[in-house]
Amino acid sequence: MDRDTRNAAIAALWIMLLFGIGAYFLPRMMLAIGGISTTLAGIFGTVFVLAFFLVFWLRARSQRKNQGK
Repeated sequence: MDRDTRNAAIAALWIMLLFGIGAYFLPRMMLAIGGISTTLAGIFGTVFVLAFFLVFWLRARSQRKNQGK
């Protein structure tokens, strides 16, 4: 495993861990927000899921840009 591959794997591990912890607490947070507004709770859940994919998309885009150099 070369340096770049190892760094990518470590970054992916951290991202997965952070989002995993967030996903563990997501139902509790959505229930708390749902006490205020069910629409807001739905928006919060949707933004959480989209943020997961957005982080990996931005990371892949950044890596593609750096490979061109």
